[in-house]
Amino acid sequence: MESLTSTGAAPARASPPRPRPHVVLVASPGAGHLIPMAELARRLAEQHGFAPTLVTFTTDLSSPEEAMSCLPDSLATRPTIALPPVQIDDLPHDTPIEILLFELVRRSVPNLRALLRSIDGPIAALVPDFFCSEALPLAAELGVPGFLFVPSNLAALALMRRLVDLHHGVDVAPGAEYHDMPENLELPGGVALRRADLPVSFQSSKEPVYARLLEEGRRYLSADGFLVNSFYEMEPATGEELRQAAERGAFPPVFAVGPFVRSRSNDDAASSACIIYWLDLQPTGSVVYVSFGSGGSLSVEQTAELAAGLEASGHRFLWVVRMPTLDGNEKSGRERSDDPLAWLPEGFLERTKGRGLAVAAWAPQVRVLSHPATAVFVSHCGWNSSLESVSSGVPMVALPPRAAEQRMNAVILEQSVGVALRPRVREDHQIDADGGVVARDEIAAVLKELMEGDKGRYVRRQAGDLQQAAALAWTPEGSSRRALEEVAAAWKSALGNK
Repeated sequence: MESLTSTGAAPARASPPRPRPHVVLVASPGAGHLIPMAELARRLAEQHGFAPTLVTFTTDLSSPEEAMSCLPDSLATRPTIALPPVQIDDLPHDTPIEILLFELVRRSVPNLRALLRSIDGPIAALVPDFFCSEALPLAAELGVPGFLFVPSNLAALALMRRLVDLHHGVDVAPGAEYHDMPENLELPGGVALRRADLPVSFQSSKEPVYARLLEEGRRYLSADGFLVNSFYEMEPATGEELRQAAERGAFPPVFAVGPFVRSRSNDDAASSACIIYWLDLQPTGSVVYVSFGSGGSLSVEQTAELAAGLEASGHRFLWVVRMPTLDGNEKSGRERSDDPLAWLPEGFLERTKGRGLAVAAWAPQVRVLSHPATAVFVSHCGWNSSLESVSSGVPMVALPPRAAEQRMNAVILEQSVGVALRPRVREDHQIDADGGVVARDEIAAVLKELMEGDKGRYVRRQAGDLQQAAALAWTPEGSSRRALEEVAAAWKSALGNK
């Protein structure tokens, strides 16, 4: 018999806790996609009470082990699932990486469907990233919101919208005639892009990837919304254009919810120690940090010009050196080890000893950028690296290769955001697959300007102002925090109405 209280009533039984609603996030291969999505998952869990499940792919393009190594410690105990492998080796060996990714996602949709149906508990939303729009119909099957996550900027989304608008009424079919993007393209905020500044896959309508991009872009229109790894104050004009398009019903609503910057806790402590110790010995605001991302490589010629430019600038530097891209002649004409430092010009390390530190392949970038000694970042302008630089208030020298959206980012960071300077490609050098070579004199001049000149003073001040704006975006009344709160509230409301 149950005991009675003094009033004679049986005590109320505690209701079992309601299961937290799931949000399933699908990240295409690559650290640049996975890292910001993992940070989004962390915020959805810690600030909004969702149970995030982060889904990755099993593929030669990116192993599950590599994917897991990108995750912040805060997600180590939360579900992260690698979908079963699917065959893509039947595709031609020269298939562009974008088409490989699109095919990987398309062929993985049945596995993702099975995973979604196996989840125990309510699903609040499905959030594939921008390479995974083929997964959007699964959200409709489940009757839940389907949002696309854009790990890049608002400008990248605006560019995709321009591509779709350019082909209004054009069928996507074999043999169809597609339109080239304009030779000169204006984006909001005074950004003037040449076609050569666009991501390579957008530059020629004759390439097979162009039609696949158009297919992706048209599927974007079926999304319930977008979550973008940027913040309103960084791209206000583009944000306003997309907001007005959503109000007219011409495009799904867009929510800038960044910046998502990886945690310092991912650093390898042993490898970090010597680098941070060296930085600790340098004066405040004296070091030029040089790094080109996890996959960024320079040509042998550009590596030599960069080394000479750093040497001629006279400034201290920390350079994360990666293996250069090699053609057949370089491979056969030189007998060198796989050590990236062996490809630096002869005598460079000895001549710069005492004011420069060159390390092979890796550095704890977030810690380096936030270190008081770091003054300037020579960057490939990948969006993760750009946001890490912005969040640390460090201005950039934009030296992007011809990869992904990096050259477009460089233009935006200089022309619109105002936190970077771009050295110019040598006029007598033919533009090649890497986008041309920047000469040593130009590199030295831009470094000196950014460290010492009047124009550099403006860029440094702008970087400091944007750092404050990035921090404010995630305060209780900040633009990104309020945007994610709006989305989370809508997801919960939709669950309550089911």
